[in-house]
Amino acid sequence: MNAEELRNLTTDKTIDCRGTACPGPLLEAKRKITTVPISGTIEVLSSDAGTADDIPAWAKKVGHEFLGTLSESGLWRIFLKRGK
Repeated sequence: MNAEELRNLTTDKTIDCRGTACPGPLLEAKRKITTVPISGTIEVLSSDAGTADDIPAWAKKVGHEFLGTLSESGLWRIFLKRGK
């Protein structure tokens, strides 16, 4: 998805992990993705730059779809679609 599509995406759940160091945001994403329906979307908010690499790699490995990342002034917004 492009940046405009991500900004306009309505998500099923937002996980706010700002101020949490790695691996906190990844662990929260793992725990919370099961709380949305299959094909549902989540947004992870993180102030840890490593999250922008960790979450997409994990999503691919376990069968979720990485939709994209927005980076805004030290904040990463990472979007996923639950695959299973």
